[in-house]
Amino acid sequence: MNLPSFLWLWQIAAWSMGLSWLAFLILAVSGGWMWWRRRSHQPRPDWLRPFHYCVGATLAILVLILLTIGIIGTLGHYGSLGHSIHLYAGLAVVALVFLSAWSAMQIQPARPWARRLHAGTNAVLLLGFLAVSVTGWQVVRKYLP
Repeated sequence: MNLPSFLWLWQIAAWSMGLSWLAFLILAVSGGWMWWRRRSHQPRPDWLRPFHYCVGATLAILVLILLTIGIIGTLGHYGSLGHSIHLYAGLAVVALVFLSAWSAMQIQPARPWARRLHAGTNAVLLLGFLAVSVTGWQVVRKYLP
């Protein structure tokens, strides 16, 4: 097998990506629940919004871990970046996650645009996660026999 000596780094990346998908799913469910409660004029549980924020912060941290591992691993193996479209898909996901986090902090009754921006960004983020997963698998296949 022609695997890099820092296989543990790729294992951390795999776990981080799996946990990122889990966090994204939890955020979609909790965000959908908040939306449904608001639309049906029912109060949301007091814990739901802080929970949503904490999971969102966790996703942001996981994405930064993935970015760091990707840069370190690629530089360590190739000596430079930009060997596949995975870099650009990953950078887009990082940007979308932080745009989503920023727009979430802007949500207030006086700023109706913020909620729409947040939801729209997350819809595009789903496409970004799909793209980064497909391109990431292509990168991983380079190391498999």
